[in-house]
Amino acid sequence: MALRTFRNYFASKYEAVAAIGADRARRIGMSLLGRPAGEPLWQALTHAVLEHYEGTDRAFSRETMAALRQVLQTPAMRGEYLKVNFEMQNALAVAIAERTGTDLEADMFPQVLAGAVTAASQVAVRRWYAADPPEPLRPILERALRQLASACSQPAPPAASGAAPA
Repeated sequence: MALRTFRNYFASKYEAVAAIGADRARRIGMSLLGRPAGEPLWQALTHAVLEHYEGTDRAFSRETMAALRQVLQTPAMRGEYLKVNFEMQNALAVAIAERTGTDLEADMFPQVLAGAVTAASQVAVRRWYAADPPEPLRPILERALRQLASACSQPAPPAASGAAPA
């Protein structure tokens, strides 16, 4: 791709790198909508997310991880990463709302659930990124999603005295 053509699509090299994640976020939302209608929401979400991390079942080399850290630690890349996380949360929320028949403007549920899944994904990526020796990403992501599901299925703790009911 010529530099002029590149600049027609991306404002910076960091935006180009982040575009992979933004594209993944949109594909995850579309995958969620393509899951069987009778499949429980959490199972569909997990499958949709993990489907787009195929090929991450093996650890990268130390050299590859060092190169990734060098690129991902730049302030410009961190800003692009925040944009990708916003896109991922939004794409998931839209898909969750459509799948559950929820009004995205009137009900917080799709945004809350999408935010939780996005946060679990972020934690998994940070854990993967910091692992020494390098570990495969997909199992870490699966573990984070399982822990989120487990946390959400636990009974709510008793309200503190004097606290207003939810």
